[in-house]
Amino acid sequence: MTGPQWPVTVKAPARARFRRRLTENVTAYGLLAAALVVFALFSWYPIVRGLLLSFQQVNFVDPPTWVGLDNFRTLFRDPLFGRAWLNTLEFTGFALVLGFAVPFGTAVLLNELRHAKAFFRVAVYLPVMLPPVVVAMLWKWIYNPGPGLANAALGAVGLPGGQWLDSSGTAMISLVIVSTWANMGSTTLIYLAALQTIPGELYESAELDGAGLWKRLWHVTIPQTRFVLLVMLLLQIVATMQVFTEPYVMTGGGPEDSTVTVLLLLYRYAFTYNDFGSASALSLLLLVALAIFSGAYLRLTRTRSD
Repeated sequence: MTGPQWPVTVKAPARARFRRRLTENVTAYGLLAAALVVFALFSWYPIVRGLLLSFQQVNFVDPPTWVGLDNFRTLFRDPLFGRAWLNTLEFTGFALVLGFAVPFGTAVLLNELRHAKAFFRVAVYLPVMLPPVVVAMLWKWIYNPGPGLANAALGAVGLPGGQWLDSSGTAMISLVIVSTWANMGSTTLIYLAALQTIPGELYESAELDGAGLWKRLWHVTIPQTRFVLLVMLLLQIVATMQVFTEPYVMTGGGPEDSTVTVLLLLYRYAFTYNDFGSASALSLLLLVALAIFSGAYLRLTRTRSD
């Protein structure tokens, strides 16, 4: 006959599991806190600081003074303010015609290739690897009306040359060509990746129905890549509205202020006029404009999708 059996509690394994979970949680939250601190220091703080500067008169020499909406009034009285917005919208419009259609068409052609695929993909992507300033300087030489490559090529086939960057009628489209050439590589690869996810059975069915290249493109390719096209359209508009390098390096905003963009005007306020308050106000206006457009665009596309 045995005595009463008392319950046995095993405390050591439970304590070990608790310590292990505590260590894992502390480590995880510690890494997360470090990331949040870095993100707040280099992302949130500049945003908040820029918002405050929009309502201050500051030159980083004298103590800042609160001026309310005076910086915005200064911008609205500047004749270049409206001109800069119109030029930026013009650049964005041209960029949508070239920079949106050309990469997609290039991706379709690369997807149809049967030989030397790797070579042409690398060739298309190479300009992306060049620094933007180097690209701008290279094309500035190409557009040179004297020894430039563009006029030399036109002269070789008996066509007259042009004043590419020195004429207000051709300067903006010349900058758009440079931006498209420099940035189309990454966009083309994104489109190419989207095209390769389309099931081959859809193209086979379209070919059996007698659909040619254009019908397959319109009824199969575009609908199957619609989501990617919509996202890339939004990203491209937001990016082109912030164009700076090409007009700054190649034209300086000329000729006759025909290529002064919003960011170039912002740069002038900050580093030419030493008016960082008005520069911050202009950046805030650009942020608000892009936020409103992005919200409306997402709402519209979501409604149409539903």
